[in-house]
Amino acid sequence: MSKPEENTEKKESAQILNKKLKDVEISIPIVYGNIAFWLGKKSNEYQSHKWTIYVRGATNEDLGVVIKRAVFQLHSSFNNPTRVIEAPPFELSEAGWGEFEIAITLYFHSDVCDKPLNLYHHLKLYPEDEPGPVSIKKPVVVESYDEIVFPEPSEGFLARVQSHPAVNLPRLPAGFTLPPPMPVEDTSKRKRGDTKDNPLAQWFMKFSEADKLLQLAAARQQVQAHIAKLRRQISLINGQDQRLKSPSNQ
Repeated sequence: MSKPEENTEKKESAQILNKKLKDVEISIPIVYGNIAFWLGKKSNEYQSHKWTIYVRGATNEDLGVVIKRAVFQLHSSFNNPTRVIEAPPFELSEAGWGEFEIAITLYFHSDVCDKPLNLYHHLKLYPEDEPGPVSIKKPVVVESYDEIVFPEPSEGFLARVQSHPAVNLPRLPAGFTLPPPMPVEDTSKRKRGDTKDNPLAQWFMKFSEADKLLQLAAARQQVQAHIAKLRRQISLINGQDQRLKSPSNQ
């Protein structure tokens, strides 16, 4: 049996870990969507495509540090339309012919949040605005980027995830000291939950900050080039006006 002093220490430790941190937010960038392959000659009136619906880290990191399980609600025509994924990667594959809305419910670990998060994704099988025949090699990819924000996290949650690559920690308030990190689980002893080696990863869209910066830089160059072009045109117009206004030589 535990001694009273030990029980008191455990209670105090639990109170510290459950303490809410004001003016602090933790955000988890996620991507959810689907990839669909046309089956070509293997297709029939009931199964024209093979598709996968998923929730992944924006940079393919393991979301299992925050998400406990994901529930995908498929169309009622599927056998067992409520699919529960208890461990990462949070994805499921099926085959069918129709497009429909899929409700995704994310449940979090007890120290993260006690309320589930509901997402909605319209399953897309057929390409839009693409000329030419449909290819069995090039899939239809539809993804959405979002960030799950946890305001006032507990000290235990922050200590557990502060070094995890899937988690974004904002600038902390002045004078705030991070709690000591908890021991990291040996990932070699459990199944990998990231999607970096996923067979579909080559088709994933990129949502990293580096990619965003590159896109912004490219857009800035286009704007600067357009401004330079407009300035040249204005300069030419001003030059023509000056020549028209100048008195003619007698």
